[in-house]
Amino acid sequence: MEKLSQDAVLLIIDVQQGFDDPFWGKRNNPTAEQKIAHLLAAWRQSNRPVFHVQHLSLSPNSPLHPSRPGVAIKKEVEPQTGELLFQKPVNSAFIGTDLEQQLRERGYDTLVITGLTTPHCVSTTTRMAGNLGFRTFIVYDATAAFDLRDHQGRHYPAEEIHNVALAALHGEFATVVSTAELLHALSYTRSWLDTS
Repeated sequence: MEKLSQDAVLLIIDVQQGFDDPFWGKRNNPTAEQKIAHLLAAWRQSNRPVFHVQHLSLSPNSPLHPSRPGVAIKKEVEPQTGELLFQKPVNSAFIGTDLEQQLRERGYDTLVITGLTTPHCVSTTTRMAGNLGFRTFIVYDATAAFDLRDHQGRHYPAEEIHNVALAALHGEFATVVSTAELLHALSYTRSWLDTS
């Protein structure tokens, strides 16, 4: 992977406390938040832009509803002063927010997407980013999915959901990469990454 530009944006989607709720079922990539935190630290140290997205569910039963404590962003990736936060009620971070406008006004054309969940808000945002002409990367080990059932009741494990969602994105809407590849592209060593 080539070195990333200085203005490549790290976009952190919906890393919220409510996703720890049993409501969602089983998930894959239990270290995704740790990987996102490593990327966030690298982005901040290299003075690259960081954008945060927070989901405000319209469903009162959702752990991500604004009335519930689960709406809060997890401590390890909380926004700092100067980092933009976009709040959305739907899957795409581009709908109902000024995300595109902020990117265009700043001349940012590269997005590195992380967060929750792979087949929903991460995927929808990635598809729109690609369609809007942004150079888009999605980090496979810094995203995660939950088990799902289809309309016929068939069960799909989280890892399968995650991998199929990434397969549909790679090469058409984005390039799928790893945390380690990105840290290397930022000229950081693998010592940043705790793989234990």
